[in-house]
Amino acid sequence: MDEKITIIEGPPPTFEAVNDGWVLGLNEGPNLSDIAITRLRTFNGPALVERCYRAWHESKPIFLEFREQDGLENQAPIVAARTMEIDEGQMLILWVRLDNEEVELEFGYDDDFDDDIEDDYGFMD
Repeated sequence: MDEKITIIEGPPPTFEAVNDGWVLGLNEGPNLSDIAITRLRTFNGPALVERCYRAWHESKPIFLEFREQDGLENQAPIVAARTMEIDEGQMLILWVRLDNEEVELEFGYDDDFDDDIEDDYGFMD
């Protein structure tokens, strides 16, 4: 049976693409995938990180199990884990491997950014 960390309640996790240099070493395997980071509030972060370390020490995979926006269950392999204390309690930070079609990046447009460029370079109307 595969080890897993399950999100029991709350909204689906938000995944952010990661391009840090050390993360590239985690992306080894036969399939193309992206490494993403998610931050989750928890009651016992150190125990969850320990569960990850135990699985990896035994050369077993461990998965983050969660529900998508549409209510379907999904899993993502956890490749790194860390916990930290924040004002609201403990936060579990997980780096997971996602297939390319699972990664959704949001790009925004900032009107103020264009105004700054125009001001800096004299491209005024």
